[in-house]
Amino acid sequence: MHSNISTKIICSTSYNPWHNLAFEEYLLEKVKENEMILYLWQNDNTIVVGRNQNPWKECKCKDFEGDGGKIARRLSGGGTVFHDIGNLNFTFVMDKKLYDLEKQLSVILKAVNNLGIDAEFSGRNDILAGERKFSGNAFYEKENSSYHHGTILVDADMDKLSKYLKVSKEKIASKGIESVRSRVVNLKTIKGDITIENLKDNIMSSFLEIYKGKSDIEYVEDQNFIKDLYEKYSSWKWKYGETPKFDINFVNRFTWGEIDLNLNLKDGMIDSIVIYSDAMNSIFIKDMECELLDSPFKMEFISEKLDNINCKVDEKNMIFEIKEWLKSKIG
Repeated sequence: MHSNISTKIICSTSYNPWHNLAFEEYLLEKVKENEMILYLWQNDNTIVVGRNQNPWKECKCKDFEGDGGKIARRLSGGGTVFHDIGNLNFTFVMDKKLYDLEKQLSVILKAVNNLGIDAEFSGRNDILAGERKFSGNAFYEKENSSYHHGTILVDADMDKLSKYLKVSKEKIASKGIESVRSRVVNLKTIKGDITIENLKDNIMSSFLEIYKGKSDIEYVEDQNFIKDLYEKYSSWKWKYGETPKFDINFVNRFTWGEIDLNLNLKDGMIDSIVIYSDAMNSIFIKDMECELLDSPFKMEFISEKLDNINCKVDEKNMIFEIKEWLKSKIG
């Protein structure tokens, strides 16, 4: 179908999450028509929150930063993850019409299979070996380009992962999770001879095989041309957001993720709004904030505004569920 796909492999030599995420967004802006880029990168001692998450609620920010950790926020939706150099991140950045989740995932699955591990994609966005997760995936799209990225736990420090991340009570209740640790696994635990290096080599070769590409690898380190993007990702405002004190807070966990709705009212109107969520559809959450801002705080108007959102089929179902929930709260 797209016989003339051009491929590119880029590896970051920086372990700084603000640089690596800035470079990822730069690629998303610069990717050409019919181009598929594989970008491999690692962050050291980092917590990355989803686009619409509240870091204060997701992790012990103060302790973590006090211990020299970096907090970062990505563009995509989904939940919070811990990265260290025992974890490898991959991003497929592409012309939007080349997006094919199954094909992209097959690159990762093939690489892991080549190393002697049987793995499968499952559930919302996880790759599992047996019943245990070693990779979480998330997605983001712009008008003409999109990316699919994920983590791969090879030899990550599980103690740090459970020390700094908080799992919400709602999540525990809805999933019956005993602990974060019991569900995740390092590939090295399954097969002792796996390293970041041999995994990287296998991902690159399976990428070239599946996309029939050429094998030049570009290495990038701190780049001056992404200075503005770097400043955005490293800024307090982007990482933490300017959170006012809210009058109203409603929280609910749906099958597709949690919604934590925060409103300030002025003269019966929604004067400010922040929605925190680990839902995968990060743009949809932002659209919802924009629609509800300056709306009267009455269910009929809120309902109408939510119906205005231009969205996909699965998001229409999400809107229906959100409206039903809010009706029970606002009446």
